[in-house]
Amino acid sequence: MAAPDPADSSDASEALLRPVRPLNAFEDTVERLLQTIRLGVLTPGESLPPERELAARLGVSRDTVREAIKSLADAGYLVSRRGRYGGTFLADALPAPRADGTEMHRDDIDDAVRLREILEVGAARMAAVRTLAAVEREALRSRLADVRGADPADYRRLDSRLHLAIAEAAGVPSLVPLVAQNRMRLNELLDRIPLMTRNIAHSDEQHEAIVSAILAGDADTAAQTMAAHVWGSAALLHGFLD
Repeated sequence: MAAPDPADSSDASEALLRPVRPLNAFEDTVERLLQTIRLGVLTPGESLPPERELAARLGVSRDTVREAIKSLADAGYLVSRRGRYGGTFLADALPAPRADGTEMHRDDIDDAVRLREILEVGAARMAAVRTLAAVEREALRSRLADVRGADPADYRRLDSRLHLAIAEAAGVPSLVPLVAQNRMRLNELLDRIPLMTRNIAHSDEQHEAIVSAILAGDADTAAQTMAAHVWGSAALLHGFLD
């Protein structure tokens, strides 16, 4: 990788490390940091700006920056060093993509995510405006409990079951196979990126809010939270894959 011109690097860093959306602060922070890495704004061995500076530039808390850095370190992109000349540095060798050799492009990700938004935001809204039977309400609670306690190896599967339960609660039978097909495509993309503990915790919070809004009949909150949930996943996919 050719070293970028310092002036160009500074300009690019200013453009990329800009304030993130508050609803997906962690995911957007990861995406922005990955952009600086994958676009060559940072070179192997170069240090990140201090946490305090990153937090100010991204408009997030230092805890969010710290969690994003730790997640990227766990994934092999960053290295933390202690001591007088310590800090967080870009790894000398970046991880190889988790892929089957098929190249992914932004358009592929956007197509899957935008279809997901159309299907699942609509499903959450429809489920909230319906009068759900007791068995439907219990199914949502049960699927929510399953994914909250999921082992990482089972997380994608149980996450998919919850989203399918929301589609079923919408009361439109033909919607369910469409959501299932889209989830298969989405999971193929998600399997290419690492599971991040903070992202799982954030997803669990959003799942709880979505199901609670559906059960309370609050269609606007259900739809808005589902939209934020969808685009949180999209931020990570774009950060890692395109």
